Amino acid sequence: MSSLRNSRLIKRAIPVVLAALLAPAVAAAFTPFVVRDIQVQGIERVDPGTIFTYLPVKIGQTFTEEEAATAIQKLYGTGFFSDVKIDARGNVLVVSVKERATIASINFNGMREFDAKALTKSLSQVGFGQGRIFDQAMLDRAVFELKQQYLSKGKYGVQINPVITPLPRNRVGVSFDIFEGEVTTIGKIEFIGNKAFSAGTLEDQMQLTTGGMMTWYTGTNKYSREKLEGDVERIRSYYLDRGYLEFSMEPPQVTISPDRKSIYITMTVHEGEPYKLGPVDMAGDLLGLEDKLKPIITVHEGETFSAEKTNAIAKSMTDYLGSLGYAFANVNPSPVLDHDTHVAKLTFYVDPGRRVYVRRINVGGNTRTRDQVVRREMRQQEAAWYDSSSIKTSKDRIDRLGYFSEVDVKTDPVPGSPDQVDVDVNVKEKPTGMINLGVGYGTTDKLMLSAGISQDNVFGSGNSLSLNVNTSATNRAAVISHTNPYWTQDGISKTTSIYYRRTTPYAVADSGSLGWYAVESLGLGLNFGVPISETDRVFAGATFERNSLRDMTMGTDLNLNPAPLAYQNFVDQYGDTTNAVIGSLGWAKDTRDSALAPHKGSYTRLSADVSTMDLKYYKLSGQQQFFWPMGRSFTLALNGQADWEKTYGSSGKAFPVIKNMYAGGIGSVRGYEGASLGPRDTLTNTYLGGSRRIVGNLQLYLPFPGATRDRTLRWFLFTDAGQVANTDSSPCTQGINNGVSDPCGWKFSAGIGLSWESPLGPLQLSFGRPLNAKDGDEKQLFQFQIGTGF
Repeated sequence: MSSLRNSRLIKRAIPVVLAALLAPAVAAAFTPFVVRDIQVQGIERVDPGTIFTYLPVKIGQTFTEEEAATAIQKLYGTGFFSDVKIDARGNVLVVSVKERATIASINFNGMREFDAKALTKSLSQVGFGQGRIFDQAMLDRAVFELKQQYLSKGKYGVQINPVITPLPRNRVGVSFDIFEGEVTTIGKIEFIGNKAFSAGTLEDQMQLTTGGMMTWYTGTNKYSREKLEGDVERIRSYYLDRGYLEFSMEPPQVTISPDRKSIYITMTVHEGEPYKLGPVDMAGDLLGLEDKLKPIITVHEGETFSAEKTNAIAKSMTDYLGSLGYAFANVNPSPVLDHDTHVAKLTFYVDPGRRVYVRRINVGGNTRTRDQVVRREMRQQEAAWYDSSSIKTSKDRIDRLGYFSEVDVKTDPVPGSPDQVDVDVNVKEKPTGMINLGVGYGTTDKLMLSAGISQDNVFGSGNSLSLNVNTSATNRAAVISHTNPYWTQDGISKTTSIYYRRTTPYAVADSGSLGWYAVESLGLGLNFGVPISETDRVFAGATFERNSLRDMTMGTDLNLNPAPLAYQNFVDQYGDTTNAVIGSLGWAKDTRDSALAPHKGSYTRLSADVSTMDLKYYKLSGQQQFFWPMGRSFTLALNGQADWEKTYGSSGKAFPVIKNMYAGGIGSVRGYEGASLGPRDTLTNTYLGGSRRIVGNLQLYLPFPGATRDRTLRWFLFTDAGQVANTDSSPCTQGINNGVSDPCGWKFSAGIGLSWESPLGPLQLSFGRPLNAKDGDEKQLFQFQIGTGF
């Protein structure tokens, strides 16, 4: 690199040296004289004043041959001119120059790896850009910089050929003809000096790998300098976390095959010996908090030294001091090594710094969302002591709103005020309006459609408004809902909803009869949510609902396509129209790190509903979700849900079939037909659902190739389980002639899918296969769902 710079300096210095050698000859053509006028010839773009600036003489002054040599040197040194002459015509000083060409345009041909605008900007930062003076040395540097960009991407076979095209008015166009070639792959990774751990163990710590069965998919065998630097740090951390405090590593030796298609990496390590932990102590300005800080230290004398645990302790101490207002606290762990006994004495040096308070909270990046919507989620207050735990909680709450794709919170010192800081909250908004389109394909209903429109951040107020319409073959529903999450300043939310639903039978291919009926429901609901902690909320509300059964044919004559026997029995007991007021009470706890794509945390919800008037029953529901990070890019998700319904009172009536719950298909047990789990009607084979439902889902999210850090684009493996049955004495009917062998038993499925928060809205594809399908079970293998954002 240094030799390249030297060669460039030599090229730039040659004209200046020649000027110095030629200047005496030019000056010898005249004797010193008093300048009466100065003329400049040959300039096109350079201002004459620029030349006058570099001349050591003015009109009325004496001009000598030494000054002529100085002027030529300076004018050459500007880089603007390829030729400079100074003549004397009488008492007139004539400066003749030939300007260098300027760069009029820069183009890239054959480039696919980079964005042309970004690369042009990068070249301008090293002095090569439109409007700049064209210089061969700078062109060479531009080619070098382009090659470096490609080498960082692992494309060692790249060929770059600059083409210079002369243009009018002393300009040139520069085109780079680029043959990118293929990414160089890793042929071999070799370790030298490793004794404690095998080469395979160390390779497991690396992101880069040699070729394998799945590298066509993962791309980990494609060489990247940045990834190799990261792998060096990962190997270093692996040793330090296991006590090898004297570990060192030489810079990796990277060689390339003659055909530039394979890379060979050699890594030389010097392990040393593992160290045990000696006495652990604290020092520095402890602020009298020894009793609070000491429990944070979770390592003990005699353990194998671990840099990871040590750094985690230091961070926990820093966070604790930050919660007390010490925003710039620094805890520095310092191990002292005994090379004879291989024991490390560890001391945590504490420097709390000055205690500070927050002067101002600034919100930025919210072009649509009002400041108030963000500020009301802040638990750090202005004019209060800085509290790092409150700031972290505030960031999590803002992220869980679901209005932003990125949330960044940082602390900046206030200039001139050492005891004040500003907290800057920068967000990147995402579309919060949604037009949902749902598509499902089954063996009986074939194509099913649903649609909805919603806005979770109406006019940037944080309120949500939605209209959902379901137009599937068996269900038609319209729901209008409005939620104000801050109905009161204390954060009590209010949700108002009005809905209409029309439900008709689920089709069964082999029934020979659909058993026609229609249940129409009209309801109006009012619900409130009361926060009891940062992550806990209690819900309470009431809903009035009117249900009517329409278009039913009573009796058992199949030629007349009668209604299902279960629905005929309902009309006999309750009538064809019922009214009910349903009171609800529930509790929810949400510790997920993101509402968009959770990576860790949990969600819990418990609720109880009690219905009065014509329909007297109660319902208990519970749902639990867990999200566990499996490394940086993998997430294991678990969902469990249970619902239990039963009538109350002395009427002796059966549980109202119109309030049965269903499972199967999208959102429950994939691989089975929608709503097909549970009892079947003995007259029409219609899906009846049940008053008891249990559903479990286990899902492993994996990064999509090329989008490892993007949690909005992932594929997943899943397994589902579910059961629908009755809670009362009603039997688990098996349909016509007991055609379904086990409708109320457990159903299991497994499959693969893709999840993407696309610019058009959430997209989800899944392919599920039943694992224990029995005779009469209806299957549904492929499911697809997409939404459109606005």
